[in-house]
Amino acid sequence: MDGIYSIYNQFLGYFPVSLHPVISFLLAILIIYGIFKVLSKDFIWIIALIILLPASLPILKNIWESVVHIINFLLAKK
Repeated sequence: MDGIYSIYNQFLGYFPVSLHPVISFLLAILIIYGIFKVLSKDFIWIIALIILLPASLPILKNIWESVVHIINFLLAKK
């Protein structure tokens, strides 16, 4: 996660400080949109994965928590 934060802070360095909240909000919206597109496209495969591989539930939960953590970081006020 520290690598992601470092890349994010480096990316924000290219923009003026006054635009940082707007950039963070746009990135959060893009992540949510990307997740929605993946889920809508591969929804059947995700259901099959959950049904066929019960061991994948903790992995999917961990991925979901990471995505939520990144979105919360993007939307946090600095």
